[in-house]
Amino acid sequence: MARQQRNSTATHMIVAMGVLMVPIALIVAFFTRTPEPVVQHLDYAPVARLAAGEATFPVLVPAHLPQGWTATRARWTPEGKPNVNGEPAAGNTWQLGMLSPERSYVAVEQRDASQELFIQQVTRGGVAQGTSTIEGAVWQRYLSEDGRTRSLVQRGVAATIVSGDLEYEALEAFASTLTAATP
Repeated sequence: MARQQRNSTATHMIVAMGVLMVPIALIVAFFTRTPEPVVQHLDYAPVARLAAGEATFPVLVPAHLPQGWTATRARWTPEGKPNVNGEPAAGNTWQLGMLSPERSYVAVEQRDASQELFIQQVTRGGVAQGTSTIEGAVWQRYLSEDGRTRSLVQRGVAATIVSGDLEYEALEAFASTLTAATP
């Protein structure tokens, strides 16, 4: 009889632990999941029109992108005005950041002054990797020091940089959609 009581106690203990483990597992599962971040869509057209009206260079924006692209950043900073870091902008600067349908970030950035410093900053200390020809225009390829970010750079009245953590072919496809914004 004592033997049956011992087994009964062990059985009760196992059942009690199982009852406790179910809510604990549910709580752990609920609080450790990472929700998909909400992406704020931004209408960059007003900022692009302002930049196009004030810039000394053609402000480039994408046209006819496939569905699913989302603008997340648009900024026009005239020369001498405070930049994101609070410092005066070294030149007229246009920045547009977008998320692809696959949630990869791609940016187009332009500046008409201090181009070499601008290129080093945006390409994250990038090293030249050859060239790409996009619709007859030659772009210099750059690879960041850490090997993660690729950039396409075109020099002219302004330095234009298309960058992202993507292959050059994807950046070339994005760059081929760029067209001058109208004021």
